[in-house]
Amino acid sequence: MNKALYVGLAAAGLAVVAATVGAAPATSHAIDNIVLVHGAFADGSGWAAVASILRRDGFNVSVAQPPETSWEDDAAATNRAIDAMNGPVVLVGHSYGGIIISSAGNNEHVKSLVYVAAFQPDVGESLKSLSASKPSASNGPKPSPDGYLYLEPATFHADFCADVPAPQAEFMSRSQVGLAVKAADATITSPAWKSKPSYAIVSTNDHAINPDLERWMYERAGSTVSEVASSHVAYISHPAEVAAVIERAAR
Repeated sequence: MNKALYVGLAAAGLAVVAATVGAAPATSHAIDNIVLVHGAFADGSGWAAVASILRRDGFNVSVAQPPETSWEDDAAATNRAIDAMNGPVVLVGHSYGGIIISSAGNNEHVKSLVYVAAFQPDVGESLKSLSASKPSASNGPKPSPDGYLYLEPATFHADFCADVPAPQAEFMSRSQVGLAVKAADATITSPAWKSKPSYAIVSTNDHAINPDLERWMYERAGSTVSEVASSHVAYISHPAEVAAVIERAAR
């Protein structure tokens, strides 16, 4: 990994710390608080660039850290982050994070939802059932002997994050967080998007979730939709575009 990339990663880490614990400046947004939720095979550090932009623009940002051990654990971790904001929240989820926010979004503090290349399930649907509803453009996750899903390191870059630099993708593959199979199987009973406004971003070059599935879910939900020419990790490779949609939801 070259020096420039090390510097970039270090700066990203500092941005996450500032976004999570720093005091936000005075703002004039309709909603000042943003909670960012990561998806499967990742952790909250991927939100660093988006969080930095939002902080610059006067938002109070928290990065939730769902452990990916079960849907219940993940929703509980997200609700803790929401409640800690002590005010109205825009709740943002990437990938499997869309499953989480569709439930945690029922928290009374959540006023709007943003789905970033994310699953947007209806009643009785799960990550597993939605994934199976459209052809996949990748090899998909593999099960581990102890009940977790992971992505093969050899195909991680192409399948998950094709538009980030190869050294960064290689590190992401080595640091990926396994998703519990029971979390992938969990079904939603009361989707928050049915009663709250939602915004959604389609990653048009996504190989982890079929872009046509994203479009179908978002149209069904009546979400305000944007499209970005990105891999699955639009929040990493196109942070400005993602932050702009979040800010639109806050207005």
